[in-house]
Amino acid sequence: MPNINLDATDLKIINILQESAKISNAELAQRIGLTPSPCLSRVRALEAAGVIKRYVALVAPNTVGLPISVFIHVALERQVDRSLERFESEMQQHQEVMECYLMTGDSDYLIRVLVPDIVTLEHFIVDKLSKIAGVSNIKSSFALKQVKYKTALPIALQHCN
Repeated sequence: MPNINLDATDLKIINILQESAKISNAELAQRIGLTPSPCLSRVRALEAAGVIKRYVALVAPNTVGLPISVFIHVALERQVDRSLERFESEMQQHQEVMECYLMTGDSDYLIRVLVPDIVTLEHFIVDKLSKIAGVSNIKSSFALKQVKYKTALPIALQHCN
């Protein structure tokens, strides 16, 4: 990934695109005080540098039949490279796994899954997760209510180079 020095204009672009990636280049340019051509060049440079990874639509899970959000702590028998790689590879294969983090503390991994119902969750835990070689302990917690959710990173303009 190329190295890029972010200035205040780049950070403004990033902040605006994090809030609305559908904004037109003309409107983005106007909001940051550039003409469209240099604005588009900056956006493309941010994309090429890997600062902007991709553009997505954020869908409300309940509206597509995925009302159950579960956080699952997973402990492995041993934290060796082969076990870690196997587990991480398995997590990539399951579409219900929304996030997976290697953790410090009591569990080795924290995953978040979205499922339509308890039967599907049971199937995921019993038939998939517990059958991964090296998994020794699984603890789940249901999210009762989403209090805060955001995708925009907290980028402060004063942190630019």
